[in-house]
Amino acid sequence: MGGVTSSTSSPRTRKPPQERREEILSCAASIAIDEGLERITLRAVAARLGVRPGLITHYYPVAEDLVVAAFARAAVLEREQFFIADGTALERLAHFVDHVERGRSLPLARLWLNARHLARFSPTLDTELQVQDELDRQRLAAIIDDGIASGEFGDVDAAAACIRIFIALDGGGSYVNASVQIDHPAHVRVVADVAEWALGLEAGRLRRKIDAQA
Repeated sequence: MGGVTSSTSSPRTRKPPQERREEILSCAASIAIDEGLERITLRAVAARLGVRPGLITHYYPVAEDLVVAAFARAAVLEREQFFIADGTALERLAHFVDHVERGRSLPLARLWLNARHLARFSPTLDTELQVQDELDRQRLAAIIDDGIASGEFGDVDAAAACIRIFIALDGGGSYVNASVQIDHPAHVRVVADVAEWALGLEAGRLRRKIDAQA
């Protein structure tokens, strides 16, 4: 018989629009955390996904919209790691501070620093930055309110305490891109120290709770 060959190729599966959009957004968020918001381009996302740039353009015609959405996605995912729903107010605060001290928040700290810089040139990103900032404040404020109500924390100004803790967090985060990381206890534990002061806790109480949960 003649050498007739036949070949079959699997038809390319067309993903539902919502699934494809989610895939693109997750990929862009990963690039944002790994490399920075400036590295998010339609071509870069397409290359990671192994698709044509035109497909990315179909869902995100404006690259800036994808950058902003990627930042929001990364911030939302990390927030769920920072803040837990179960436990007493002190336990939830200890989890938050421990997450910071162990360096688990470093990728997001770099992303926030990156976003704050770029927001100077992008009103859309600046608006999203404010939204995500407020959501973080709401989560921490809820812990503080619960702690005041339960008597775990002192009778303090909850809004002021929240601001002070985030200033400590952002202050420490400003060093995340340093070539040499500062490991002095005064730097590593600044958020815990400020939190104890701001919430009227006796010195060392939050530290003991953090160590107990480790």
